[in-house]
Amino acid sequence: MPKFVDPSPPGHCIFCRLVAGEIPAARVAEDALTIAFMDLGQVNPGHVLVATRRHAENLYDVTPAEAGAALKMAQRVALAVRDAFAPPGLTILQANGREGDQTVMHFHLHVVPRHADDGIALSWPRKEPPADILQDYAARLRATLPAG
Repeated sequence: MPKFVDPSPPGHCIFCRLVAGEIPAARVAEDALTIAFMDLGQVNPGHVLVATRRHAENLYDVTPAEAGAALKMAQRVALAVRDAFAPPGLTILQANGREGDQTVMHFHLHVVPRHADDGIALSWPRKEPPADILQDYAARLRATLPAG
């Protein structure tokens, strides 16, 4: 399946235009900080995007309140997807940066109903470093972890 690439010129984010009502969308739910709408490229029926209302490029740029609101909205949508479409599984996906497969540079989560043999592949080469390396990784993260 080809990836969607946002054709919007710089400064005219497609999701910001959607939030502003400048372009149509099949809206599912909204609150003060987020909006949920149907993805135009339905991976499976019921595929919904949850985006922040304020433009934030990625997870690094959202406020803690926006991050919390987005996950809360994703859970609400997931419950609705479960009840409306009865998928046997569900994937929540959030990508950051082009190398992370982000295609629209506005923070959003994908809520994707899943079915056996639906063609979606979430796989990566698993590495199993020794315990001392994992402890080093954890120490590096603790040293830079923001308060919270």
